[in-house]
Amino acid sequence: MDQLIGAAKANGAGAADLIKDSTDEAFEQDVLLASAKTPVIVDFWAPWCGPCKQLGPLIEKVVKEAAGAVKLVKINIDEHPYFAQQLRVQSIPAVFAFKGGRPVDAFLGALPESEIRKFVKKLGGAAAGPSPIEQALEQAAAALAAGDHAAAAGVYEQILKHEPGHAKAIAGLAKAYIAAGSLDQAAGVLDSAPAEAKKDADVAAAATALDVARQAATAGDVAPLLEKVAHNPADHQARLDLALALFAGGQPEAAIDQMLESYRLDRKWNDGAARAQLVKFFEALGNTHPATVQGRRRLSSLMFA
Repeated sequence: MDQLIGAAKANGAGAADLIKDSTDEAFEQDVLLASAKTPVIVDFWAPWCGPCKQLGPLIEKVVKEAAGAVKLVKINIDEHPYFAQQLRVQSIPAVFAFKGGRPVDAFLGALPESEIRKFVKKLGGAAAGPSPIEQALEQAAAALAAGDHAAAAGVYEQILKHEPGHAKAIAGLAKAYIAAGSLDQAAGVLDSAPAEAKKDADVAAAATALDVARQAATAGDVAPLLEKVAHNPADHQARLDLALALFAGGQPEAAIDQMLESYRLDRKWNDGAARAQLVKFFEALGNTHPATVQGRRRLSSLMFA
């Protein structure tokens, strides 16, 4: 696993060698002469440009993953306008690719990451396919889905050793611990996450999953709760406890079914507790999970019935 993730650093080039801020005075050295050896991408930007702020981090990410096949030079046109004018840049972000001291390709505006990868691949980079980190994330997710929590946690830990603030790896490691019943360890992972990572949707979903797991820890066993609900379908607390127990037991569809039924019977019970719990389930599972997609559709039908 270390070899897989470390492949992106195989040529010894660090981020400082691959990405730099430059000036009009240094343009010849940083771009024209440097592109004789390695293709150079030039990102013309400015601090006031909103799309530049979206595009910049994506280009940097793809260039890093190209592992030295290309370099990135960033030019603030407010401070260094000369070469932007020479290249007739009329709007930003404007991105030019240089080879052999001359521009060979360009694009304007903020492109999605997939298009940036194609641009770098065409220029001679190696970032069109999944990066070693992405491959490792896929491997970890597959292990987690197969119930191999220890293997998943191991891979996520390796990713975080190389990229300590990687949000998807933080979320994945927390979920692996949750699935294994190690709630305190999951809490430790989430609590120690960098502030920026805590804003990530995957990390937020892991935090919600931890909250649900803690709720489920006091819910009780499924069998007696099923009997209670069968005996009294209007026992909403028992139904809520049953839903939590089912969710903790890896039956999210059945858990959602119970909360939808509770909502159907009395949507106002306990200040809308059934709907609130459904939202937590959806957040914990993620927007693309089949149970979330189906559950939200059924909830909408009930809400507007």
